[in-house]
Amino acid sequence: MHRIFPLNALKIIAAPAIFYWAAGLFSSKKWASERTAGAVMGSHKASPTASHMTSNITSQGASRGAAWLGYALMAWLLVACATPQAPVAKAVYDFGPAQASAPSAAASTAAPGAASGVAPSPTALALADVEAPPALEGAAVVYRLGYADAQQLRPYALARWSMPPAQLVRLRLRDALSQRGPVVAPVDGAALWLLRVELDEFSQLFDAPASSSGVVRLQASLFNGNRLVAQRVVSARAPAPSADAAGGVRALTLATDDAVKQVSVWVAEQMR
Repeated sequence: MHRIFPLNALKIIAAPAIFYWAAGLFSSKKWASERTAGAVMGSHKASPTASHMTSNITSQGASRGAAWLGYALMAWLLVACATPQAPVAKAVYDFGPAQASAPSAAASTAAPGAASGVAPSPTALALADVEAPPALEGAAVVYRLGYADAQQLRPYALARWSMPPAQLVRLRLRDALSQRGPVVAPVDGAALWLLRVELDEFSQLFDAPASSSGVVRLQASLFNGNRLVAQRVVSARAPAPSADAAGGVRALTLATDDAVKQVSVWVAEQMR
């Protein structure tokens, strides 16, 4: 049974049962000794079966003591099973507020949306939903033990994302790309350019028990109509400040921002 019961409640309920068990055991022993003494005193006048009767009396006393012990154990188990477990809340994480990059002088004079010295495209960019493998479709914060079994993804028990990582990455991409030009949903005929992104890796990688990094890998594909214009794999890695879920979240946030920046600059260059 996977329950945690309070010690005070256990003392309150189980203590009387233990008391009654002890009292019953004492009384049964006393009763058995009195009956045994009476049987011994009368053995000179009784039949040869007196010793056998004495043995039965002692066995009956022991049985009563065992019964009380069983009652005490039953009370203990009832308390353990009936007491509800106090819920443990999971820590919920996201990337936090996006760091807005300062627009360049060219952006303020040329056209809205330009940033980092790259001329913005006058056409809109459609951003599709970020795709992810089944292992990353949930909201778990996952890690890998690179020094033991790097092929296995392990979830933290008391930590989760506010939404699946693919959705968090898409929000970050949308914010970054919006600084360079209009970003719209992938509706037919709404935009000539289309960006598709796949999230291949998103985990905290432990190189040692006390050393880890956030690792993010994206595959970006840029389309012009139905034609594939360019494709690129972007990888980013950032050290974790602590060897726990909070440290992993911080590292993955930094790594995601790095990867998103690389994709944003690459898309702007392709759309010029």
